[in-house]
Amino acid sequence: MLIRMAVLLGFVLTASAAEPPNVIIIFTDDQGYGDVGVYGAAKFRTPHLDRMARQGARFTSFYVAAPVCTPSRAALLTGSHPVRVGLGRRVLFPYSNTGLHPDEITLAELLKEQGYATAIVGKWHLGHHRKFLPTRQGFDSYFGIPYSNDMGNHWYSRENFMSPPTPILRDERLIEQQPDQNLLTRRYTEEALRFIRGNKDRPFFLYLAHSMPHWPLAASARFAGRSELGIYGDAIEEIDWSAGEIFKALEELGIDRRTLVIFSSDNGASLRPWQRRGYRPGSNGPLRAGKNTTWEGGMRVPGIMRWPGKIPEGLVQDELATAMDILPTVARLAGARPPRDRILDGKDIWPLMSGQDGAKTPHEAFYYYRDERLQAVRSGPWKLHVYRPEWKDSAGNREPLLFHLGNDIGERNDVAAGYPGVVERLQALAERAREDLGDAATGRNGANVRPVGTL
Repeated sequence: MLIRMAVLLGFVLTASAAEPPNVIIIFTDDQGYGDVGVYGAAKFRTPHLDRMARQGARFTSFYVAAPVCTPSRAALLTGSHPVRVGLGRRVLFPYSNTGLHPDEITLAELLKEQGYATAIVGKWHLGHHRKFLPTRQGFDSYFGIPYSNDMGNHWYSRENFMSPPTPILRDERLIEQQPDQNLLTRRYTEEALRFIRGNKDRPFFLYLAHSMPHWPLAASARFAGRSELGIYGDAIEEIDWSAGEIFKALEELGIDRRTLVIFSSDNGASLRPWQRRGYRPGSNGPLRAGKNTTWEGGMRVPGIMRWPGKIPEGLVQDELATAMDILPTVARLAGARPPRDRILDGKDIWPLMSGQDGAKTPHEAFYYYRDERLQAVRSGPWKLHVYRPEWKDSAGNREPLLFHLGNDIGERNDVAAGYPGVVERLQALAERAREDLGDAATGRNGANVRPVGTL
């Protein structure tokens, strides 16, 4: 017994004394589930991301909290559902006067308190007014575009508003307008590498939020015309090159084995809009539909995690995990304590990332919201659609749709009639979400939502 206690004590001491990892999150824009080689990509190559998956973990049931930009990013950085933080509805625009509330606590703030250097490079999209900028939310530095790359010089007729030229900010200062978008991925990469090299001797957190492959698509001369999928594939091949440059720098600096790198996308690939614009679209693989929907193709995205010596090589993890889980998981690894004065929806998924035997998803349910409407709920392999916008009526006037995602990842065969008990159980979970977060489809206000930031 004494020996067992000593061993356990030794493990605790070793774990608590372990050096906290550097953390890099690479977050792309509108890259679909099927837009990485190891997830089945065709007509373009992603060798560096494929190698990342071979050297770490590939999640096959990894979700973002919304099928569009702003809410997805709010959830990633706060560990809370976007509806809970007041940013569940659509996306922010250059005419918007709201943003992430200054009282929200981001992953950057938690890590900064632990002595981390913190930086964001790329797209922010959580409020472009000064009080909402990344430098007010725990980031020491910022270089990038404050919203989507298609929002500059645009006439918003409903708002009678002409947006200014697309801005590039450094920290809180405008340094450029209407940048050459062909060079964005390269410029973001150079900024990221500069930050990594400048902080190699201390723990750091880098959030690299690429603007691509969001429309308008672009790639530098080195990559333009290189893939068989046209400019969409070219843009992703350049993102893959960017990831490779980061891994090369980590190895050259001798910090590869103490750096956790996470790769994902903010939502699924956009499909029909690309076709209307004359582009060949991205791919959501076997998943149904894409961006801006709560079918699997809108919210199930690539999720690759690599930390040499800590995350087993070649791990394929099918347990459900979400981008909201990154905050509590990384906080634990860094020795930080997530805030206890508010509800967080993310869970610690280190047992899944580290491949612990028998590890299961910590989520009893995952909720699919589009805007502030609850549209579906997943529990285990079961997914129940309780509201579909194409129904054109209230949620109570149509029978729900039930799919077994383990057998039917493409959501083609409704089996609700054969599993009334499963339908009833998931309906009860949906009702729990309505009480907690609210549901515009049924006119419900959530009991535990927090205010959006306003000017």
